[in-house]
Amino acid sequence: MDSETRDCAVIGDNFMRPDRFAQAIATRCGDTVSMRLMTLSWPDQPMEHGYARPGMDGLKEYQGDPDVIAAFVGNAEILVTHLAPVSAAMLERMTNLRLIAVSRGGPVNIDMEAARLRQIRVVNTPGRNAGAVAEFTIGAILTQTRLIGVGHDSLRAHDWRGDLYRADRTGRELSEMTVGIIGYGYIGTRVVRLLKPFGCRILVHDPYAPLSQADLADGVIAASLETILAEADVLSLHPRVTDETRGMMNAERIAAMKPGAYLINTARGPLLDYDALTAALRSHHLAGAALDTFGIEPVPDDWALLNLPNVTLTPHIAGASVKTVTIAAEAAAEELRRFIAGEPPLNPC
Repeated sequence: MDSETRDCAVIGDNFMRPDRFAQAIATRCGDTVSMRLMTLSWPDQPMEHGYARPGMDGLKEYQGDPDVIAAFVGNAEILVTHLAPVSAAMLERMTNLRLIAVSRGGPVNIDMEAARLRQIRVVNTPGRNAGAVAEFTIGAILTQTRLIGVGHDSLRAHDWRGDLYRADRTGRELSEMTVGIIGYGYIGTRVVRLLKPFGCRILVHDPYAPLSQADLADGVIAASLETILAEADVLSLHPRVTDETRGMMNAERIAAMKPGAYLINTARGPLLDYDALTAALRSHHLAGAALDTFGIEPVPDDWALLNLPNVTLTPHIAGASVKTVTIAAEAAAEELRRFIAGEPPLNPC
C-alpha cells in the first residue's frame, strides 16, 4: 500500500453520519487517509433536484450548496458522501478529485459524464438497504392484510372496531394468499426469502433476472406480468425506475389487478399512476395499499390518498435502519482501501 497520506473530504448528514464513515475508513485504511468532516442537514431538511437550480442539470436528489461543497472539498483527492452534489461546474474547482464514493444505490447526485471526462472513479453501495427495505415490505404487507393500520387508526380515534372480527371484514393470512413480486434484484430476492416461511404462493416477474435454483426448488414461480396482475392477492413493487418501468402501474394495469388485491410500493414513487390508484381504492377494486415512496416528496397537504382509510402511508423510511448506515459506511471504506492499494473497484458506476 502507498505510504502517502491521501486527502479525503467526508460529507455526511444526519442519517449517513460523517463520523460513521470516518470510523470505517480508519479501520480499513489506517493513517493513510487524512479526513475532514462535514454534516448536511438531511433528513431534517429536504433534498433538492437538479432541474430546480441553474448549473445543476443532470443531477437528481442531492443536498448542499454547490459553492460551499466545492470550497470544503478543495484539493481533496477523495470525496466520500451520501447526498452532496458534484456538478460539472463544481469539478472545474475540485481539480484534484480522483475518487468519489457515494453511499447510495445510484449516484444520482453526481454528474457522471463530467466525472468520466475527468477520469474520476465513481463508486456506489448497491444493496446497502436491501435487508431494511425487505423487512419493511413484509411489515407493510401484514399491516394491510391483517388490518393493523385500520385497527390502529380506529383506536386512535377512540373507536373500538369490533366489526373487524367479522368473517366478512377481517383479514387473511399470508398462508392462503398469492403474493406477486415485480423486480428480482437486491430487494426483491430478499422479500421472496422472507415470504417463504409464511407458506404463501409466490409469483415473480423480472424479464432480466432468472429465478435462483434455491427459489425454484422452493416452489417460487416465474410469471408474466399479466399473470401476476390477475392472480396476486398482494402485489409488491421492487424494480428500479427506468424508461421501461416509469408509470408501469398505470390505469390499465391497476384495473387488471385481481379484485380485492393489495398494492405495496416500497420501491420508487414514479412507478405508479396515483390518480388511477386513488380511483381503484375509492371504488374498492383494490382492498388497500401501503406506500412508502411517492411521485412528489414531501407529499402535498391536499393529496387525496392522505384521506383514504384503506391506505397505509409512511414517509420514505423503508431503507432507514442502523444496519443500512453500517453497511454503506463499510462498503465505501472498502472502496477507498482498494483505490489506495491500486485494486479495481467493487462497485464502479
